[in-house]
Amino acid sequence: MAFTIRELLKEDRPGWENLWGGYLDFYEAKMEAVTIEVTWSRFFDPAEPMLALVAVDSGTHDLIGLVHCVFHRGTWAIGEFCYLEDLFVASSARKQGIGRALIEAVYSHADARKCERVYWLTQYDNATARALYDQVAKHTGFIQYRR
Repeated sequence: MAFTIRELLKEDRPGWENLWGGYLDFYEAKMEAVTIEVTWSRFFDPAEPMLALVAVDSGTHDLIGLVHCVFHRGTWAIGEFCYLEDLFVASSARKQGIGRALIEAVYSHADARKCERVYWLTQYDNATARALYDQVAKHTGFIQYRR
């Protein structure tokens, strides 16, 4: 499958909503419509430190993957960090290198911004995703806690 990676465009809304819904379904998560609307608007607000990229099928021009990032400062470095918050590839497009390409595109954007770190979380039992992540990053052994 041929595909390209590019920044999200406003006209991508229907395809993005379809992928976002698939991502939320995968994690069995519910999200209020107002949160989705605010998230969408943040992607296009230059004051927001966010980046949204999509994978596009070269033949059909359908969106087949997405990645969302948040850039922020931290206490462990002078430069910014890049938190890769969401990564999803449509089930029909998996095993094609799309997830890796989306991560590498994030790396390119983070490098251009001179980020000190790119990091993300995944569920411990997400073996399929972890097989890729173990190839493109180092598992640090940290466990997330949340309130």
